[in-house]
Amino acid sequence: MKVICPTAPTMPVSLNNGFRMPSWFDLKSLDVGANEDEVGIKKAAEGVHAMIDAEEKSGIPSNRVVIGGFSQGGALALYSAFTYQKKLAGVMVLSCWLPLHKQFPSAAIGNTDIPIIQCHGDCDPLVPYKWGQMTASVIKQFVKNLEFKTYKGLSHSSSDEVCFIFISFRDKYRR
Repeated sequence: MKVICPTAPTMPVSLNNGFRMPSWFDLKSLDVGANEDEVGIKKAAEGVHAMIDAEEKSGIPSNRVVIGGFSQGGALALYSAFTYQKKLAGVMVLSCWLPLHKQFPSAAIGNTDIPIIQCHGDCDPLVPYKWGQMTASVIKQFVKNLEFKTYKGLSHSSSDEVCFIFISFRDKYRR
């Protein structure tokens, strides 16, 4: 097994008054109806697609690749999976949302039949739990195998229980 944990590039983030910080794309607001950085989201997804393609060139077929992430990284993982034409093994995400959600399901050109586990704490102050629920509702319109798991008392963080679920998910779908 090979695990790759890329770090987002450092860029100015509007939500943070333009302060430079690691970010996959610009965040303008934490409001569900806010304008999103469509160009930045698509560019970041192209980067994820390029990482998967590089692994494939090194001998790992895309259908053995699981992508995932936390918060903005989870959002990028979901978007990247649905906009990637080659089949992946699965997606594991925590405390996230689906970027450009209004473009779905028509924007989903791939990976609607793979296992996806989406976890969210019900006490998350940054990416509200209702965002996770709304994301799951949107995704369930076009994905066959989404599991949404709620973690009571979990804030915008991980836990041993979430890590165990992710390891179990990976082992269950290992081909």
